[in-house]
Amino acid sequence: MSLDIAPLRTEFKAAKAELLRQFELSRPTTASAKRLLTHMARLVDKTLCQLWELNALPKGAALVAVGGYGRGELFPSSDVDVLILTPVSASTAMDEGVVPKLESFISTCWDVGLEIGSSVRTVEECTQEAAQDVTVQTSLLEARHLCGSKARFNELQRSTSQHMDVAAFVRAKTLEMRQRHTKYEDTPYALEPNCKESPGGLRDLQVVIWVARAAGLGQIWAELAQKGLVTPFEASQLHKHEGVLKLIRAHLHLVAGRREDRLVFDLQTAVAASFGLKATNDQRSSEVLMHRYYWAAKAVTQLNQILLLNIEERISGSERAPMRPINGRFLDRGGMLEVAHDELYIDNPHAILETFVVYQQTPGLQGLSARTLRALYNARNVMDTDF
Repeated sequence: MSLDIAPLRTEFKAAKAELLRQFELSRPTTASAKRLLTHMARLVDKTLCQLWELNALPKGAALVAVGGYGRGELFPSSDVDVLILTPVSASTAMDEGVVPKLESFISTCWDVGLEIGSSVRTVEECTQEAAQDVTVQTSLLEARHLCGSKARFNELQRSTSQHMDVAAFVRAKTLEMRQRHTKYEDTPYALEPNCKESPGGLRDLQVVIWVARAAGLGQIWAELAQKGLVTPFEASQLHKHEGVLKLIRAHLHLVAGRREDRLVFDLQTAVAASFGLKATNDQRSSEVLMHRYYWAAKAVTQLNQILLLNIEERISGSERAPMRPINGRFLDRGGMLEVAHDELYIDNPHAILETFVVYQQTPGLQGLSARTLRALYNARNVMDTDF
């Protein structure tokens, strides 16, 4: 028997159109982007749960948001990734007549206008897949219960946590990030950057949260600050630049009318116009937009490097390694070059150049510590024309 979903389809499309209209009319602020992404996710939550009830899925099953949707955010044209947790395997579910209901649920989602990416698994199957594929493991880190059996979802959470090899996960995500950077020109200053995947894009911020979450060090910037992994200033910078990137991506989706994460030349002027940006005597409106993007991407690239190294040091325990003095300004901490104190570069700007001389001339050094990178980042304003 076919289900009458026409009223639900009309309601969903009208509500989504209204959200996009309000966003388009609002001032282009990070708050307006956050409001849109949150309300889009809530609208989809509500619609999915209505369809779940309409299709009378078994009580032992659960509907789970994963991936970006699991974070409780949805961009205008992003996919909706869901996991359907079942108490039994697909073959058993077929025998019990559950599969037709699952197929009907997925079909009605598309009919309503939800472009979902779905997987159907038991908790055991999720655990097995996660062990073989770090992408699945990452997706499950952000799992969020929508409806159905909460006990089944809690079982998934426990299993995911118990089987997490934090050190291996961090290595895999770091390697994955480097490969992605290479694919996207290895620079935040590409002429047509991908505001999600390019170096300095949203994905670089997500990687930091993923590894922090896997290590039990926090799920949001404020929690990382409480654990001493970021300073209050860095936390404010992360919020600020993440908001800019989200705002640009949301407007990009709106202007393109589809999922488009690349700031291609053909769209840059239109996106700038959606921001209300005007040309100046020196710059076209598209150049004003790209200046704003590059400023955020540069900061994200720098903070990503500092935070990932900081988390790796916390996980490995190398931050507690014994230190050997090199001179009055630098130390060797387990093969990493460490500043003697956090204000070194502010007090002595010439030490900025000395950092790299010492690094080159001291045998056994493998890199700069997170503390040194952070001190360099905080001293960036010292490196002006006079310097």
